[in-house]
Amino acid sequence: MSEPKEINPMLRAALEYGPVLAFLVAYLWLKDNTYTFGGTEYDGFIVVTAMFVPLLVLSTGALWALTGKLSRMQVATVVLVVIFGGLSVWLNDDRFFKMKPTLIYVLFGGLLAIGLLRGQSYLKYVMEEMMPLRDEGWMLLTKRLMFFFFGLALANELIWRFFSTDTWVYFKTFGLTAAIFVFFMAQGKLFEAYGEKKDHS
Repeated sequence: MSEPKEINPMLRAALEYGPVLAFLVAYLWLKDNTYTFGGTEYDGFIVVTAMFVPLLVLSTGALWALTGKLSRMQVATVVLVVIFGGLSVWLNDDRFFKMKPTLIYVLFGGLLAIGLLRGQSYLKYVMEEMMPLRDEGWMLLTKRLMFFFFGLALANELIWRFFSTDTWVYFKTFGLTAAIFVFFMAQGKLFEAYGEKKDHS
């Protein structure tokens, strides 16, 4: 198996986060407009979703072509975006796309839960090279992340069902990203307590 190739960090960031920022900008620009295609009216959110789906597929494909590797989370995200974004556009119903983060986080939380029930940390399998931890540390981090994912799924459901589309777009663009960043920053004591020390002797 070929080793993943390194690319410019700025290019990687553009490919990973560019589509989401483009979605936000396009939504703010088009949200108040209505467009007619084939005799059917679509609001700005649906039109932006129709543009976002192929953009995400292209950016993820470019990332894979340049690095030779995609994470399981990236693959699952693209698949669910294509399915639920496509359903939203096809059925002209924004609820499907808004449910997508819920399903992503339920899926990831559920997979971690299955691993924990089997006495394993699937998180270790995915992230071991990034964060060397002892086994007990991986199990504790996996349990915390499982509950965190389920919490994000619940938050997404509450926001898209009971708040405006504007609120949901800001939550999806900034809130989810900030929550994940804060979660891992809050695990500093765990990393310190369970981090594997390299033997230099």
